[in-house]
Amino acid sequence: MTERETQLQGLATEWRTMAYTWRDCALYALAVGATGEEPQYTYEKDMQVIPTFGVLPYWGAVNVTPQFPRPRAVPVLVEELLQPAQSYVNLDYEFLYHRPIPAGKGSFVYRDVLTDLFDRGEGRGMAVRSQVEVFDEGGVLLCTNRCTTLFPTLGGYGGQPMDRRASRIPDRAPDFVARDHIGAAQHLLYRLTGDTNLVHVDRAVAERRGLQGPFVHDLCAFGYACRLAIGQCFPGQPERLERMYGAMKTVLYPDTPVELHLWQTGPGQGAFRLVNAATGQAILDRGELDWD
Repeated sequence: MTERETQLQGLATEWRTMAYTWRDCALYALAVGATGEEPQYTYEKDMQVIPTFGVLPYWGAVNVTPQFPRPRAVPVLVEELLQPAQSYVNLDYEFLYHRPIPAGKGSFVYRDVLTDLFDRGEGRGMAVRSQVEVFDEGGVLLCTNRCTTLFPTLGGYGGQPMDRRASRIPDRAPDFVARDHIGAAQHLLYRLTGDTNLVHVDRAVAERRGLQGPFVHDLCAFGYACRLAIGQCFPGQPERLERMYGAMKTVLYPDTPVELHLWQTGPGQGAFRLVNAATGQAILDRGELDWD
């Protein structure tokens, strides 16, 4: 085991609780683009929850006990411990949906645990993978979140090389294309769901990170992709989702048209790419969907 691996072995957050009501479910739906044409996500009568509502605990700092003013996921703990010259960036996200999240009200009980550490080599960075299992108050597992983040300046220490995931996307035109628009205030709206990282609201903070300005949360784009995919693959039945994966490719700024390109790759299986419709660049790539 390398010194770096020894430093980070067993790193985890404490157990936390995030309370929510139907208003939080509706706010999340609006934050990932739901409109008046999708009342099942925004009206408390017979409400359905967009499955990726279950990602909120990962970066959540709202309605959380114990309270923190900013999100404190494993990448934040790594940054505090190692103090790298450059902050982390998100590489990919995997979401497993084990059972439908109750829409009325409830609590998520969870913690973030570092599961893997990868050395991408000198000049290519160190990648950290962590996992958040989300339970209800009764200890029933609702969903699992797995996130990989990159610390660009920390590679080349002799650690385990990073695994490479093959893409499911076929070499042909997509079977479905769903169009949408990222609103001019979408980053501000999504921030109200709990990820209060200043880079999404403070221009000076964003520019110090080398960005044009505040940008849209990666998991907001992930939620857009989930909502649009459900509408194409199993409309009106969000509970059918079992798993979703996406690689974060380019920064998404407010007021951007987007397209979800979808391929059906088998029974209950699909692939997707979320694209900036103005530039053709992938925002989320090598996407995977599984449903029952």
